[in-house]
Amino acid sequence: MKLLAASLLTLAMPMVAQAEILVTDPWARASILASRLGAAYLTLTSSEADRLLQVTSPAAGHVMLHGVETNAAGVSRMVNIQGLDISPGTPVTLAPGNSHLMLMDLSRKLEEGETFLLTLVFEVAGKLTVAVPVLGPGAMGPTEERP
Repeated sequence: MKLLAASLLTLAMPMVAQAEILVTDPWARASILASRLGAAYLTLTSSEADRLLQVTSPAAGHVMLHGVETNAAGVSRMVNIQGLDISPGTPVTLAPGNSHLMLMDLSRKLEEGETFLLTLVFEVAGKLTVAVPVLGPGAMGPTEERP
């Protein structure tokens, strides 16, 4: 009888959707020195509405999420943003000249050909760790054609 009651209770409870996050095309540019800032880029797609809250990496003392703000005169500047909303099924791309992850206090310079880890913390999906390949210092993305 207890088993039946527990089964009926489980069926009566609403299901809570767990967002699934797809991370594609993660990459970073090689840095000149460890004392310089680094930047990382990627594309996020979620099955449910979610929000990127925090990013950490053993490669950096601090990772900031930067957006771009344009004033009335048309001048753009980078601004620290506290989170990044992700709508279901709509890719959000972090790219050069746009929103990106700023790698502060690098533990060492980022070398072309290596990878490092980023841990992304989402409001719904929780933590997700991705490997980020380091491309050349002038790279514009992982799919660009090489000469």
